[in-house]
Amino acid sequence: MAELRDTPGKRRIEVLLVDDDELFVESLRALVDDQPSLSVAGTAVNGLEAIELVEELAPAAVVIDVHMPLLDGVTTVARMRRDHPALCLIVMTADGKEELHQAVSEAGADAVLMKDDLAARLHHEITSAHADRLAAAV
Repeated sequence: MAELRDTPGKRRIEVLLVDDDELFVESLRALVDDQPSLSVAGTAVNGLEAIELVEELAPAAVVIDVHMPLLDGVTTVARMRRDHPALCLIVMTADGKEELHQAVSEAGADAVLMKDDLAARLHHEITSAHADRLAAAV
């Protein structure tokens, strides 16, 4: 795997995982680590910690739950988008309320995924949003 990281054009997309459910985060970590083009940069259990870790670790993408302690996902996404416009932001939720999905999208999320669709769509959404953010930065 070290070769994959060091080969130009084949760098892994570093992902910060943010959820207050430790067991869910471990499942999500396994899902991300299973993808050759992705790797976990770190994990956070609330929005404030996520903002700090984005500054410290400089991941390319964040996968964040919308309902979290200390700072909710909508506010966290808005702050990350403001401070890091090239950051890929994927929001996950089990909440099907359209108003919530709209609020997260307006805050700057690249995609909103239902947790039960996560396994099927996460890799595609991260790589697509990451490519779009890179293209926009050029």
